[in-house]
Amino acid sequence: MKKHIICLGDSNTHGCCADPADTADGGIRFNEAERWTQRLQTALGEEYLVVEEGLSGRTTVFHDPDYEGLDALHYLYPCLKSHEFVSLLVIMLGTNDVKERLCANAYAVGLGMRRLVQKAQSVDCWAPGTKPNILILAPPPIGEGVVNSDLADEMGLGAVEKSKQLAKQYAAVAAETGVHFLDVGALGCEISPVDGMHLTRKGHAQLADHLAVLIPTLVT
Repeated sequence: MKKHIICLGDSNTHGCCADPADTADGGIRFNEAERWTQRLQTALGEEYLVVEEGLSGRTTVFHDPDYEGLDALHYLYPCLKSHEFVSLLVIMLGTNDVKERLCANAYAVGLGMRRLVQKAQSVDCWAPGTKPNILILAPPPIGEGVVNSDLADEMGLGAVEKSKQLAKQYAAVAAETGVHFLDVGALGCEISPVDGMHLTRKGHAQLADHLAVLIPTLVT
């Protein structure tokens, strides 16, 4: 059986494209070959199966009053069990958690990530003879450009500053729960100037390149 790498995320895993001119298809979603998950699959090769579990608007544990089914916590068990045996769970969430209407500061978002990780560790989906294997990715901080974008009202006040604090919170969660951690914001992956939130096509490629080097060191 191949090594199953589950990539649980939001619109940056689903492939939302802020600038249609940046995608070969001219649409609002990058095609499969452009998204970091498929690029990671290509780089890792046939020994691995990279599973894209991206949903725009997804949070760690917070219920969005305007949309249903966006918290990862209640989706986690069926997600992991449907893809067992899991060799590595990669979680990149938190950007949507800082929306003003969810009323969560960076510390609360960190608690949400901790709860999500602990839930994943409790699910009996892991390869026989292995321990739960989880990699937290702190998403790129939201850029100031969001305040002049179509997403300004969606994110609300304080989102930019709170997003800058997530890496510190997630690093602490990773240390406490004994899982792996990577700060995507520190990698320099390109973010679209259109909204300051979504990876560009180049950014997807950069993230995939980094993970293609890291993941084989985490999966035995």
